[in-house]
Amino acid sequence: MPEVKIIGTGSYAPELIVSNDDLEKLVDTNDEWIYSRTGIRERRVATTETLESISAAAARIAMEDAGLKAEDLDMIIVATLTPDYPLPNASSALQKELGAAGATCFDLNAACTGFLFAMNTASMYIRCHEAKYILVIGAEILSKIVDWTDRSTCVLFGDGAGAAILAPSENQGFIGMVTGTDGTKGYTLTCGDTLTSGEQDNLNPFKPPVKSEDLISRYVYMDGPEVFKFAVKRVPECINQVLEKTGMTTGQVDHFVLHQANARIIESVAKRLKVPMDKFIINMDRYGNTSAASIPIALDELLKSQKVRPGDVLMIAGFGGGLTWGATLFRI
Repeated sequence: MPEVKIIGTGSYAPELIVSNDDLEKLVDTNDEWIYSRTGIRERRVATTETLESISAAAARIAMEDAGLKAEDLDMIIVATLTPDYPLPNASSALQKELGAAGATCFDLNAACTGFLFAMNTASMYIRCHEAKYILVIGAEILSKIVDWTDRSTCVLFGDGAGAAILAPSENQGFIGMVTGTDGTKGYTLTCGDTLTSGEQDNLNPFKPPVKSEDLISRYVYMDGPEVFKFAVKRVPECINQVLEKTGMTTGQVDHFVLHQANARIIESVAKRLKVPMDKFIINMDRYGNTSAASIPIALDELLKSQKVRPGDVLMIAGFGGGLTWGATLFRI
């Protein structure tokens, strides 16, 4: 069974930068209020960009980094909760845009944990000799599902895409992984659309009408305190589970790449793990919470910095809607 490694990464964010001061013109908030609670200063918002275009931009950077062409790809997995269309799916549209005619394509939705789930899935395909080069994308256009009059959510999210290419390796890359889901708490983070909100049901002559009070909002709803409590508990738990599973310790981990949702969550995780903050990458101050894109964007920035050396051990961990969580330990 071959080992698996990351051979290239890339990321892309829309051109428009929306600062906290810009949001002050829309809702009752200010830079100090937002930054002190979230660690976010600004975020990128798509105007002319689509999920396909930002995914393709990130993918092309990753392919160049890996020294591959589109025709080399055996598989494309896109992690997203905000595709441009229900059909065709995001990965098929990306395949067409890149010209990766030989790639098997599918989408995966595990919200903010989506990229981690997709990367783990890709590693299994490679280990089973079913694919050689797999492009994994985490991409979101969250601005289209945000209620820009709700200060509790509109200050949090941003748009962007991150990509990684996985390939077989003779040396150990992926060391261990843990994933989990608690569907009983799934409705602490919700978002409907025309197909799921209940509005479409009212156009179906064979179904009873849905009462207005039973309709699900088309916009993101989040029980912030509950999600915070969930994250600060589950993330260190799953990190410790991976370490126990692999016989390693936090001291052997050189860098931690966590989902970029809230600086206070990362600080709490670091405290619980007794790991110094300088081992954690933080970039939500510039991007906000980009859901499935947050980990690959942070990973790309870290790997292209001067901080990482060959042989370094990285811990990726995230949490998201579902509720989902996971952690993956790998060596560069």
